[in-house]
Amino acid sequence: MNEKFAYIHEKDNVIIALSPLEQGEVLNVNGLPITLSESIPRGHKVAIVTIEQGEDVIKYGFPIGKATTTIQPGAWVHSQNMKTKLEGVQEYDYTPSTPSFRKQVEKVRTFQGYVRDNGNVGIRNEIWIINTVGCINKTAERLAAISNETCGAGVDGVYHYPHLFGCSQLGDDLLYTQKILRNLVLHPNAAGVLVLGLGCENNHIAAFKQVLGDYDDRRVKFLAVQEADNEMEQGLAIIEELISYAKTAKREPIPLSKLKVGLKCGGSDGFSGITANPLVGAFSDKVVAHGGTTVMTEVPEMFGAETILMNRAKDQATFEKMVRLINDFKEYFLRHNQPVYENPSPGNKEGGITTLEEKSLGCVQKGGFAEVVDVLPYGERLEKPGLNLLQGPGNDLVSVTALAAAGAHFVLFTTGRGTPFGGPVPTVKISTNTSLYERKKHWIDFNAGRLVEGATLDEVAEELLNYGVKLASGEVRAKNEEYGFKEISIFKDGVIL
Repeated sequence: MNEKFAYIHEKDNVIIALSPLEQGEVLNVNGLPITLSESIPRGHKVAIVTIEQGEDVIKYGFPIGKATTTIQPGAWVHSQNMKTKLEGVQEYDYTPSTPSFRKQVEKVRTFQGYVRDNGNVGIRNEIWIINTVGCINKTAERLAAISNETCGAGVDGVYHYPHLFGCSQLGDDLLYTQKILRNLVLHPNAAGVLVLGLGCENNHIAAFKQVLGDYDDRRVKFLAVQEADNEMEQGLAIIEELISYAKTAKREPIPLSKLKVGLKCGGSDGFSGITANPLVGAFSDKVVAHGGTTVMTEVPEMFGAETILMNRAKDQATFEKMVRLINDFKEYFLRHNQPVYENPSPGNKEGGITTLEEKSLGCVQKGGFAEVVDVLPYGERLEKPGLNLLQGPGNDLVSVTALAAAGAHFVLFTTGRGTPFGGPVPTVKISTNTSLYERKKHWIDFNAGRLVEGATLDEVAEELLNYGVKLASGEVRAKNEEYGFKEISIFKDGVIL
């Protein structure tokens, strides 16, 4: 890695500026001098050969779009002279590849977690208030605030998760809401849960119980506020019961094979596919090698790189699930008369990402090199150890919520531009560059920018794994936990009455 630029793959016809480069500057690329014809922002691409109009622009060894005009060596390569090659719904063939990572480890690692009475494992001992409908968000907020003042040691806090839905919804939208809320109720990071209903909503408590299924009545309590004479008094009394029950739980050694981790990126930049995403991929491979589980979503940000994942499907049936995952999401765009490839975001483009192919090729690196063992519909829960894919959009709030609801104990969230957002589980922000890490200490937990400053992927990945073990053991807390950034957002695809 040159201190001024990154040349990622031998097939590439562009390099990436690691710092702002000035017009007239001469770079030595593979022994050839490249004179910059214009200034290049940090994270952006520079042509190192002539790229004729209509030819592919190559990064990571794959096409990321095509030139819309002839691009000379030393020129800035971005929206003004290249565009996506993606269009329409595609057909795919299964051409399996052999995973290229070590599946076994020499030493079994453990973390200090909580084994719940049903055998599930949690990494936090929290009390959650899950409201069935948005009308009572503020009631839940007040209950959480008062209870937090008195919960005492042995409980990691009382939290509520406001949302907009649970009433005036039909069909899949109502079911999406119910499934996400169900999965949060069942999440083992919560030692106790108060399900707070209003009483007249579509998702009233009796209806929600049908979706919830079996539950432990010591751990899960219900209160319909329209039926209560004083919902605050009754709610606080119930939470006090849950706190007492939660305090009976103690941390104990648990093998890393029980760990479930969500993988997410947001506010990506030109460094995302060079530093943070490959780092998370290496972390994922380490967890999977220990028998653990990782899960990746953001389906629209697989478009253009989906075959890399498809060819790692464990079998034909899993491959076919992946094809449906990709094409169903494309049909979702088409059904709403929206362009399938309207991505990247303005912030992505400012950070150096030009096309969806480029963004996707960086994004999928979070999945490392393990085989894909399962593909889950939105609102479903993880069942199979290994690398999983989950249906969901790229939106940060919706996708992190979906990962948590699927059962992730915490989420690794890579970012080149930063965000304070956190989900209901610890949401670890990993900066793609050192400057972001240094500027946003209250947002960022881990710095992947060291990977362009001399650190090796193996050593930084091992550091991240050690951090993950400490996080799971309660020895450290993610910044979103420290500063109270814990939110949810639920996917919507239909009408509201």
